[in-house]
Order: sequence, then C-alpha cells, then structure tokens
Amino acid sequence: MKMLNPHKPQLERRIVGSTNRWRFPREPFLGDLLALSQMCKAVNVDFDEVLKSPDRLCVSQIQDNFPENLKNKAVQSGEAGVILECLGFRWELHQPQLFQSETLTKLYMMALARGNANPEKELEKLLQAQLPGKMKEQRPVRKMIVSLKINDPLVTEAAFAMALQNLYLREVRVSVDDVLGVLAAAHILQFRSLFQRCVTVMMNGLTPSTIKNFYLAGCKYKEEPLTTACEKWMEMNLVPLVGTEIHLRKIPQELLHKVLRSPRLFTFSEFRLLKTLLLWVYLQLNSKTQTMPTYETVLSFFSSFPKKCCFLDRDVGQNWMPLFLCLRLHGITKGKGLEELRHINFFPESWLVRVIANHYLALENGGDMAHVKDLTTQGVRFGLLFNQEYTTHSKVIAIYGFFFEIKGIKQDPTSYSFHMQRIRHTDLEFASSVYEHSPISLRAERLVTYEIRAQTLVDGKWQEFTTNQIKQKFGLVKSSCKSHALKIQTVGIPIYASFSFVFSLS
Repeated sequence: MKMLNPHKPQLERRIVGSTNRWRFPREPFLGDLLALSQMCKAVNVDFDEVLKSPDRLCVSQIQDNFPENLKNKAVQSGEAGVILECLGFRWELHQPQLFQSETLTKLYMMALARGNANPEKELEKLLQAQLPGKMKEQRPVRKMIVSLKINDPLVTEAAFAMALQNLYLREVRVSVDDVLGVLAAAHILQFRSLFQRCVTVMMNGLTPSTIKNFYLAGCKYKEEPLTTACEKWMEMNLVPLVGTEIHLRKIPQELLHKVLRSPRLFTFSEFRLLKTLLLWVYLQLNSKTQTMPTYETVLSFFSSFPKKCCFLDRDVGQNWMPLFLCLRLHGITKGKGLEELRHINFFPESWLVRVIANHYLALENGGDMAHVKDLTTQGVRFGLLFNQEYTTHSKVIAIYGFFFEIKGIKQDPTSYSFHMQRIRHTDLEFASSVYEHSPISLRAERLVTYEIRAQTLVDGKWQEFTTNQIKQKFGLVKSSCKSHALKIQTVGIPIYASFSFVFSLS
C-alpha cells in the first residue's frame, strides 16, 4: 500500500488585483507568474532564466540594466524609498544606491513583487523619476521595508554603517583598522566594488599584526588573490620580521607549513630558520608570555623535558612534526649549532645521526654533498636583506672548509647586483671569528651548483629576479673565484637576496 503525501505542493489560484492568476505556493515566487513576467519585462530580463534560477532573480542582469549614472549618483535631496531592518537598526536607503548591492537588489525586487499588483508599473515609475533632464512630479514617497539577518560576528553596527555609507560615495573609502568588518559586510551585501577595495587595502596593509586575520579572511571568503598575497608576504618576512615579534604566536600552522615548503622562502641561514620555528613552538606552549623570549630561554625550556623521549616524539610535539620535516638540517654545519641540536633533545636521534653522518661523509670527500639531490628543495640557503641605507652589503659564510662572500652592491638608485665569490681563509678580515673550530680546505677548485634570487615589492606586486641554476668551478684566483652576477633594475626596497647552493660531486 502506497501512502500519498498530503503536503505535496500543488498549483493554486489566488485573486491578484482584478484578475485570477496562477502562482506558486512558496518562495521565491510569492507573487504571481504574470507579475513576475511583467517585472522581468520592465528591467529587460529573460523570464526563462529567472524560472531556471529563481533564488537569484537574475540580480546581476537587473543591476546591469539599471542606468549606471543612477547607481553612482549622489543623493542631493528627496526622501529615502527603502527602509532596511538589520542588526537592530532601521537604515534608510535610496533606490539608485541600493542597486549597487546584489543582496539588497534581490530583497527589493522580491518585496516589490509581493507588495504590488503591477510591479512593472512601479519599476517604470522609479526609472522615469530618476532620468536626468526630466521634470519630476513631486509626490509622497511610499517607503518599502526589507529585512536582512546577519550572523557574522565580524559585521558590527559600525562596519555595516561604513559599508552602507560607501553606497553613496563615488570613491570607496575604507581604512586598515576597519577593513575586516567592512569586508565581511560587503560580502553579505554582495557589494562587489567595496569588497574588492577591501581586498586591495588588506593586500597593501600586511604587517606582523594583521597577517593572521587577513589570511583567515581570504580563506573564509575564498579570495585567492588575498591568500596568495599573504603567503608571498610571509615567505619574505617570516624570518627577518615576523620571527622577531610576539605576533609570531598568531601565525596559523597551515600558513606556516605552506611557507616552509615554498622554494621562495627567504632566510639568513638554515639555523636562523630553525630558531624562528623553535620560537613559534615555544609561544604556542606558553600562551601567557607577552614579550619575545630570548633564544637562551627557549633552549632552557626544551632542555627541561625528560631525556627519555625527544620533544617531537611526545604527544604534544607530533602535531608539529610536518613543520620540522620541511627544515634543511643538513644546512646547519657549525659545531655550536649542531651541539645545541643535540642538547635540547628536540629531534629524534635518527635525524641527528643522519645529519652528522652526512657531514662526516662530505668532509671525507672534499665537501661533496652526495646526500643532496635537488638544489630547489635541498640546497643550503643564505640571505642578504638589502635596505635603503646600504650601498654595499655582504657577509662571509663557511661550509666544509670553503669560504664564500655573498655580496650586494647598489650601483645607482635603481640598479643593483648580487654575486658570491670564493675567498681564502687568510684573506678574512676577522678570520678567527669566522673559521674558529672550522675545518679549512686547501683544494684549488670547488664545483658548485648555485642560484641567486632577488625579490622585492613594488606597487603591491612582487618582482622576482633569478640567475636560474648555474654549475661552476670556483678557484682561488681572480679569474675563477667569482660567480655570475645577478643584475637587476627596480625601485623596490628592501630587496630580499637569496643564495642557494650545493657542492656538486667532483
């Protein structure tokens, strides 16, 4: 036996105006089909398209057909024709400005279809009344009430008021301090020009204090250009800027993981990147800390755990294991740094054994890094942050008994060059501080695969320059000690110069 559904929707007749017309019994067609057809005709909208997607009521088409000069027209006088009930307030709006919002347009058109026997005539009156050059008949404005419910906690009364205010402004205005709430309001209102302006403000306003909220907003509203801008900004500033401020604590693990995996990540050295990541973990575990701890404090904290198990093998540490798998620990070659890795009991013993074994084999084979297969993902990285005040900037690095100077030179206000060159240990100005407790190689030549990359921000867009990968033998004489130079033209500052290399098999 089959039971019929007593609530099955059926077409019904209802008297509308002076005629008896067919209509649907539920939303979105609260008015009759003839009235809907007339409304579509008045705004030059395809009636069949409305029937296919009734939830949208072809709002975008209605907006496109509404005269552009009326959308942006500043209201000089006259009463508001629409009352918007939202967030416990009643906001008075004028139709020409209201039509910039897809959400408000939809609410208005639905209210018009419900409340008028002839919505076509009402729309024609609205359009005629707003045409320039027409003598307008003074008549009382019959106000229409529409309601909008908002559940987004980011949308405060002040933010919503700013969003509505921008309906009346020729140029969208929003500050960095207010942009999160206004963005959320613009999303709900489907106010496209305001939303895009908010995105631009956020992309240009990235700082250690704003990066978290702006990134999460980009994810929430699926605004890929914003999330990409946050990721690129973090790739450059994680180590030199964010890693020096308490705001490091707020960086989401997902974002941090993406940045650590990026081949464009800037760092002064592999050890400096490790220190930044240890600081982040410390701040996650010490939420009451209000100032940046010293590195010694961080070392003491991790050293205080029982020695029977390393930190990453503990329950609390396993969630962060993927982050530390992104590190290039083989790029930490100084004895002091390696000793600290062992002392803090942070990494599994197998990791440390592998690092030490690779260093031993490399030294035994004249510096050949047989364990490194790919420069992009495994190359040892060093970096220079070239600031406005520099005319030259350099530092000396030592690895497996070889010494190199990485250097940047400002040739004129917009021209820069970056290169690396091999130097003798006896030529070092502060020799003892650089190669103290370090081996010294006497090999005449060293085969190196390297890449020099420079990145800088100009007008909200990142400029990238690279030598691409080069394989070259570095000697100790003038003709062979210097790398190819990366020469760039840019007005951007600072410049993030990265030097990535691996000692190739001889």
